[in-house]
Amino acid sequence: MGHDAIVIGAGHNGLAAAAYLARAGLRTLVLERRPLVGGACVTEEIRPGFRVSRAAYVAGLLRPALVRELGLESRGLRLLARSPSSFTPQPDGAGLLLGPDPSLCREEIGRFSKRDAARYPAYEAFLDRIARALEPLFDVSPPTPGRLRTRDLAPLARASLRGLRLGGEFSEATALLLGAARPALERWFESEPLRSTLATDAVIGAWASPSSPGTGYVLFHHVMGETGGARGVWAYVQGGMGALSDALARAASDAGAEIRCDHPVRGVRIEGGRATGVVLGDGTELGAPLVVSNADPKRTFLGLVGRESLEPDFVRAIEALDFRSPSMKINLALDRLPRFPGRTPAAPDPPRAGPEHAGTIHVGACDLDALDRCFAEACAGELPTRPMIELTIPSALDPTLAPEGRHVASLFVQPVPDSPEGGWDSRRDGFAARVLALLDEVAPGFSSSVLACEVLAPPDLERIFALTGGNIFHGAMSLDRLLFMRPLPGWSQYRTPVPGLWLCGAGTHPGGGVMGACGRNAAGEILRSVGRRRR
Repeated sequence: MGHDAIVIGAGHNGLAAAAYLARAGLRTLVLERRPLVGGACVTEEIRPGFRVSRAAYVAGLLRPALVRELGLESRGLRLLARSPSSFTPQPDGAGLLLGPDPSLCREEIGRFSKRDAARYPAYEAFLDRIARALEPLFDVSPPTPGRLRTRDLAPLARASLRGLRLGGEFSEATALLLGAARPALERWFESEPLRSTLATDAVIGAWASPSSPGTGYVLFHHVMGETGGARGVWAYVQGGMGALSDALARAASDAGAEIRCDHPVRGVRIEGGRATGVVLGDGTELGAPLVVSNADPKRTFLGLVGRESLEPDFVRAIEALDFRSPSMKINLALDRLPRFPGRTPAAPDPPRAGPEHAGTIHVGACDLDALDRCFAEACAGELPTRPMIELTIPSALDPTLAPEGRHVASLFVQPVPDSPEGGWDSRRDGFAARVLALLDEVAPGFSSSVLACEVLAPPDLERIFALTGGNIFHGAMSLDRLLFMRPLPGWSQYRTPVPGLWLCGAGTHPGGGVMGACGRNAAGEILRSVGRRRR
């Protein structure tokens, strides 16, 4: 029996798209080149008994509509809210804890600045109002100026109405979304480490510093996170991020989709100018009138389709997309939790999980000047002396990830150049040792607790997870690549210049992060094109 749709790649967006297509009655096949589903959203062993979220490592942007419509909780998804949500230790003190508890934030920030402690609730409320204004646009195909459709009007109207409710704050909101994060944070706050802690959300995954235009939107994009309806609360997935992909795969399979792992796709079959199926790595051809690519735009068009099937102007536009990545991922197996002097009690030994272990721990470049400085070093092709490091220890909340009394940790490190002097093969281990030494400054003995270490530089992220350039967003989230301009103006609604070929990955609206919105929105457009309704 033939297929109605073939989805290339079992990343979380591909699985979401497949689930919706299959629920609408389309015979759907998902092809994945790796032996497991999930793409960059996977759980894998780093050492026997130690399971890490190998690439993506926290959830929070996952769209509530996706969870509800696909019944992901009934299919095993469990989100473990992180509270407190972040900790920025200081070598000479207890550091800064932040989280959803207003009294905690007031007390913690007040130790550095009473003024900032008083202003912080207004800052969070301001970002929440912006988020509520823009949210209607996240769960729909992006409206295209000059080509509005009837179904575009309702979300635009909702977003406009909520935008008008900002009143006098509208100009400030626009300045944040279009400008650099640093001046915005400096207008709000006067103290460190508060400003740099908040600024990390503005540069995660972006080839930019907090002083770069457009980082205000990246800051906003990440504060969109929520868990259980609580804004700004991110979560670990019980069992690692792969458990989310497994729940999506079950939703797709239960709806009738077929998923085949270890089936790499070599190319999209083009006949008569339209996509009619795929060619596998072994030369096998599979036909379908709909082909949906979860790969990034560059890999899809220049790799799977080929320049010869595309207009030269379109090829040049794809070649010009920015896939630079600043990101390194280091996965660790630990024999104990770290102790942070001034915060972690001296007893017992080894320490038990405390509030300081629950969320993201910020180390290294911990003021705005340092964040700008390490980006300048990376731009010069150098490995930063003090990079920005985000340490997470999910086993502090989820004991299923490691043997009893042991732990797993993720280090998200940036910015790093794509090709440092001497190449990564000669620099990888030395730079990882530098990163661990920075952790030793605030958690003495941390490096001696490491039982196993995996270092993934941008070329490794590209090789393992098929992320062009190692870019975790499938392309820069810059101002000229958002909404109706993502991935390119004129091609923002998941269609492509090749009839029958669609995109559903993070290179489309609304962009990167473990959201599922790209796959859900793409499925909606595909189903409308064939006269089906999304259930």
